[in-house]
Amino acid sequence: MARIKVDLHNIYNNSKAIDKALLQAFEDAIDKRIKEVEIIPGKGSGQLRKKVERFLQLPQIKSLYHRIENDSKNFGRLFVYFKF
Repeated sequence: MARIKVDLHNIYNNSKAIDKALLQAFEDAIDKRIKEVEIIPGKGSGQLRKKVERFLQLPQIKSLYHRIENDSKNFGRLFVYFKF
């Protein structure tokens, strides 16, 4: 199964770049009908993960995906699933 992977380690301190990367990943997933996006905010202080979670809860974004799943073995990673 195809998956889009978004690693946010390199842009952790650039809020606009984070939003742009996440939005691009969602658009690519929808355009290519890829059912899973892996987002890697990392473990760190948790601020980047909170930023990602706030992004995912935006009404215009929340309507795009089906569910979110945390990686049970790695807190620094989460999966977003689309239903096509």
